[in-house]
Amino acid sequence: MSLVRRATPEDAQESLRLRQVMIDALPDGDSSTEWHAESLPGLRVKLGEADGDFAAFVVDHPDRPGALAALVVGTVDYRIGKAGNPRGLAGYVFSVATDPGARRRGYARACMDELLVWFRERGAGQVMLTASPEAEPLYASLGFAHKPDPTMILKL
Repeated sequence: MSLVRRATPEDAQESLRLRQVMIDALPDGDSSTEWHAESLPGLRVKLGEADGDFAAFVVDHPDRPGALAALVVGTVDYRIGKAGNPRGLAGYVFSVATDPGARRRGYARACMDELLVWFRERGAGQVMLTASPEAEPLYASLGFAHKPDPTMILKL
């Protein structure tokens, strides 16, 4: 039996905690948590949509009842098709985090495996993510490769 399960609305608070763990590890991560209260209701709604374009997979913390050990979150977006992805469905992994006390147990890999199955079931022709140097070996072992084109962002 797999340790991984689909996250539910009851996991929203813990999901935000683990997302903050990930954000705090980024070079320019913002450690403020004031945004959690505003984000929580929307996250609960998204976690309750079983057939939507958003999914989160989690592992319960083995040593702390009610806490999560790992979290992986992704979405499926439509983009105009192209060679290699004619239907234009693209997966995007935007949050992968493991509780510091539960690392090196394979939880993030197990969650990623489930998320990749979910992407395939929805017909995604590709999956994108941004990798930290520490996580690159995991993603490379799952088949991810660097893209040659640069990414830019505009904050609105």
